[in-house]
Amino acid sequence: MKKLTQVFTLVMVMFLISSTISNAQSKNKVRKMEYNSSYNYEVATVAVGVDGTKLVKVWGYGKKPEDAIRNAKELGIACAIFRGFPPASNGRAAKTPAIVTDSGSPEKNAAFFETFFAPGGKYLQYVNLSTDAPPSGADRLKVNRKTYKVGITVSIAFDELRKYLEEQGIARSLNSGF
Repeated sequence: MKKLTQVFTLVMVMFLISSTISNAQSKNKVRKMEYNSSYNYEVATVAVGVDGTKLVKVWGYGKKPEDAIRNAKELGIACAIFRGFPPASNGRAAKTPAIVTDSGSPEKNAAFFETFFAPGGKYLQYVNLSTDAPPSGADRLKVNRKTYKVGITVSIAFDELRKYLEEQGIARSLNSGF
């Protein structure tokens, strides 16, 4: 009976360890491919800035407001690359098309985008200005006990970002034709 209990306990421990590893791997996979989703952007165009910049309001999510602010910056850049920006509600800015128009590009260039969007990655060079102070009121919502939804206004160096992605061979040049 004692051996049966030991075997049962060992099997249960192995099952728990394997399920924990599996969950951790699936969470990492979701995080890595988050930028590629066409459904996770909450972005509104505020205005077209000077010198090739776009001023957008982006909503991000995180366990702390600071995490949500970092997520919003990342999502703002990802939206510029993969989806483009909607027209401004006040009519001051037209719809901005995505920089990368090839729908297969995120999968083909996954290694590039993983390093580009890594925490503290190169994408931050194209966020010129943002309201980094933790917002309050309607721009800071507690979605549930563990998640904040924060809206910040971000100035994105759109033309510089396009130029960098063209140099890296990720985006086609505007003068390359169809």
